[in-house]
Parts: sequence; C-alpha cells; structure tokens
Amino acid sequence: MDYHFYQQKFQEALDQISQKEFNELGLKLSVEVILESVVLKIYKPEWSSDAQSPLDASSRIFFSIWIHDKTIEEGRLYYNIHALKLRELKGYTIQSRRFAEDFRSRFTEYQKDWDNLSLKFGPLTLMQGWRELKTENLQRDIIKLSYSFLEISPIIDETLSHFKI
Repeated sequence: MDYHFYQQKFQEALDQISQKEFNELGLKLSVEVILESVVLKIYKPEWSSDAQSPLDASSRIFFSIWIHDKTIEEGRLYYNIHALKLRELKGYTIQSRRFAEDFRSRFTEYQKDWDNLSLKFGPLTLMQGWRELKTENLQRDIIKLSYSFLEISPIIDETLSHFKI
C-alpha cells in the first residue's frame, strides 16, 4: 500500500470538510496511520477517559474511516464506530453491552442511509460498513461519510446521558 498517497488523499478530504459544524458539536477530526491503515477519526475529547489525549485513551468512542492492504484488495473503504472500555469512562456507569443496544435502537432510523451496514457486532463495534473503493471518488466518499457521522453523532451524546452518574 502506498501510505503517502492514501494519507495525502485522506488529508485532502479532511481539508475540504468545513470544521465549523464539527466544532459546534465539539467534534475533532484527525488523519493518521495506525495498525498499517490510513485512518480518518472523528471523536469528542469528552467521549474518552483522557480528554488531553483522547486518541490514545484506553476508554473512548470514535468514528473511523480506514483503508489498508486487505481493504484495497477487497475494493472497499470501511467505516465504523468503536466504543472501547466504556466502564472506564469517567462520570458514567456504563455496561458496554447495554450501551451498544441503546445506541443501536436509536440509530435504526438512520440505518438506511449507510451503505453495506451491519450492527451485528459485540459492544466494542457499534456499527460497521463499507463503500466501494474508487480512487477517483475517495475524497468525496470520505467527506460524505464524515458528514453522515456528523448527523448521527448526537445519538452518542443522548445514549451517554442515560449512563451519567
């Protein structure tokens, strides 16, 4: 995989996204290389156990769009929402399985808007799907997925509010 090429494409997509709407909801965006993948992550520092280092916190919720060698072979661009070690999230008493169920029940009305989506995962992956990988449309697809997440991100806040101490 040409990391430089894909990292540049992801960064160019990020540069085209209006930060204003994301900032208004407290969302941050970051392009990085992790586990041999190029990834765009969208997250809120408040959704982590370490607001100073939310991308590395042991407990965190984030949306990601990623690509790596296998996804390229499959011709797919993947996306998902992860909810890691929620029991450690400060200010909440969360059972991960219950959180996942609550999130998914709220998310169902938006499900039709997401390509090749599955909710049939354990509590660490709230949802996951993919779009057909077309290099000429990569930036457009990343931008579209990012704005789709922007629309549903309040569901995470709503779900978290039910577990606040």
